[in-house]
Amino acid sequence: MVATEQTATTATPGAPPRTDRRQRVFSGIQPSGSFHIGNYLGAIRNWVAQQATYDNLFCIVDLHALSLPTTREALRGNTVHLANVLVASGIDPEHSILFVQSDVREHTELCWLLNSVARFGELRRMTQFKDKTGGKDEQVSAALFVYPVLQAADILLYDTDLVPVGEDQKQHIELTRDVAARFNARYGETFVLPSPDIKPDGARIMSLDDPSKKMSKSDPSP
Repeated sequence: MVATEQTATTATPGAPPRTDRRQRVFSGIQPSGSFHIGNYLGAIRNWVAQQATYDNLFCIVDLHALSLPTTREALRGNTVHLANVLVASGIDPEHSILFVQSDVREHTELCWLLNSVARFGELRRMTQFKDKTGGKDEQVSAALFVYPVLQAADILLYDTDLVPVGEDQKQHIELTRDVAARFNARYGETFVLPSPDIKPDGARIMSLDDPSKKMSKSDPSP
């Protein structure tokens, strides 16, 4: 994995959009659950193929994994395992930046700033929050509720132009754009407004056990 120093130099919060570079892509993946074919077909295969086309940042978002119960040992082991899987799948540190989210403290710092412009109502309407809580939102962590704000911070921190996502994640990119635009309007032009990059193939890989549901790493048997 690329050292934190190299990663940090890529971040330019507060700077206007750069015109002297290729389009920048940010992609994050959680080190939780079991890696499955849906992860490869829907995301990693495309990440590998586009390494020569874009300025790529691939992030193992370990802080997001804390939104659900885990242990230090499990999180550490899953993080190392996922890094190995990504490199073995073809992510080349010579052409892309691969790093762990918690190694760059600016992610959480920016998340707090964005919380000042994110709205309770829009977070509560997030489809994935509803799905994961099952209508019992009083029993889940606050981290799960503000998960989309940290995701927005991940993206906005690096002047991201494109975010490869599946159809179910488009709502998160729309929220990121709304939060960024609101911040820009209040404090001055700061963030690039990213666009979703939804590939026609693999946008939604369905579960083999239940074809009505999307394949998920958090399922016992995806």
